[in-house]
Amino acid sequence: MSSALRTVELPQESDTLDFGRQLGAALRAGDLVLLDGPLGAGKTVLARGIAAGMGVTGAVTSPTFVIARVHRPESGDGPALVHVDAYRLAGLDEIDDLDLDTDLTDAAVVVEWGEGLAERLADAYLLLRIRRRDDDVREITLEPHGETWGPRLAEVLAR
Repeated sequence: MSSALRTVELPQESDTLDFGRQLGAALRAGDLVLLDGPLGAGKTVLARGIAAGMGVTGAVTSPTFVIARVHRPESGDGPALVHVDAYRLAGLDEIDDLDLDTDLTDAAVVVEWGEGLAERLADAYLLLRIRRRDDDVREITLEPHGETWGPRLAEVLAR
């Protein structure tokens, strides 16, 4: 069951990157974040910001054709980022084949197009619904699931 929903307006792409950085700085091994939204909503831009906040290596691009990319921490401290694109996955069996639940032991996992597939990987997860309005402003609705996300999300939003 989710706790209170919160919506954040991000007028510029730089705001989406900044919000991602704030979230990424708070992520730790075992965290699962699902990004939901139509093509062009800003899921990969947000993932790029998350990666910057986590201080991981490698260019963050949409992993649509490779399905998943692992980005290691630059300093050796902190968790790795596993960035997944579930757009081309046909169902639960294919998500199981990726062994993402194993990755959650030492990484934070961010799954684009993960709603309806990846929730069962962890008891607690954060679902971010991204909508791009006609005026190009992104609205991100944050939907925490599980007991741990409520307090941590308040911390992220306070930054």
